[in-house]
Amino acid sequence: MLNVNEWFVFDEEGCLDDKTCNKLKRHASKKWEVSSVDTKNKTTKKDRTSGRKPEMGVDKRTRISDVAWTNEQWVYDLLWPYMMKANEHAGWQYDITSAESAQITRYKKGGFYNFHRDGFGCHLTKYNQPDNAFLHHKVRKLSMSIVLNDNFEGGAFEFVSYGKENSEITHLEMKKGQVVVFPSHIEHRVAPVTKGTRYSLVCWFLGPPFK
Repeated sequence: MLNVNEWFVFDEEGCLDDKTCNKLKRHASKKWEVSSVDTKNKTTKKDRTSGRKPEMGVDKRTRISDVAWTNEQWVYDLLWPYMMKANEHAGWQYDITSAESAQITRYKKGGFYNFHRDGFGCHLTKYNQPDNAFLHHKVRKLSMSIVLNDNFEGGAFEFVSYGKENSEITHLEMKKGQVVVFPSHIEHRVAPVTKGTRYSLVCWFLGPPFK
């Protein structure tokens, strides 16, 4: 399935195998922490000149999940080729230079993440971390999500697009191990899990701000 300039979903031949999915879940098993979101609801005049600084906190009206983080090289070696192929074949051809820490996410029954954007690709949202060359003055350009199990109900991965008079929600029927890549500014969500626990792997790929 391919929607140029919207999202790129790899077919079954591009899915992670069961062994890899289980390895990622085991990797997170003792590292879980409560997830947070940017709770800052406005952009100040100072932000517009020096860059926007998010205010991270727990907001159960927006997101209920647990997360674990990994910077292991084998994870990046696994994910990078998927990003490169999607970036080329979807026609984006963004300038990608690095990636953030990968996030393993756990949504228990009732867990969800409301519609949100991962990034905007503009100078306003570039990272200001001079001690980290992978992040400093970079912005999120592409996002990746991979479902790591299939023994749950609910928890659909969905995009929303807006027309002149209405909006349209696209529900992705994702299989275990299937990879989806999309521009980080596209609004998306994980619908509430109604049974079982949903596990996923998320990664954000960075580059210089769009001009």
